[in-house]
Amino acid sequence: MVQTKLNFIVVDDSKLDCFIAEKIIRNTGISDTIKSFLQAPEALEYIKALPEHQRTIMLVDIQMPLMNGFEFVEAFEKLPKEITDNYTIYIISSSINENDLVRVHTYATVKQFLNKPLTSNNLAVLLA
Repeated sequence: MVQTKLNFIVVDDSKLDCFIAEKIIRNTGISDTIKSFLQAPEALEYIKALPEHQRTIMLVDIQMPLMNGFEFVEAFEKLPKEITDNYTIYIISSSINENDLVRVHTYATVKQFLNKPLTSNNLAVLLA
């Protein structure tokens, strides 16, 4: 089990999915902070503005307006390595599009694809 408390960022345009993710993460007892963003550009600006970057797990939805999850990851990967090295991204989506599943594995910063909705079981797997 995880010893240190982790920070979480949830990027999803669904308020309900953000609420569910926050509740499940809180119930694990391993979270230090949880920040949710309904729009990917806001999450990106938040990360850029942080004075220091701590170990953070990001859950990013694929289907979002303004900037989808893939566009977010592409913009994120352009940030300096000393920032991106502190983050582990999990794409979370209800999409079963084969192209999306394949595309997830083309990004260096994306660890895995998770099906929506987030459950305590798939959160436990990623924290193991």
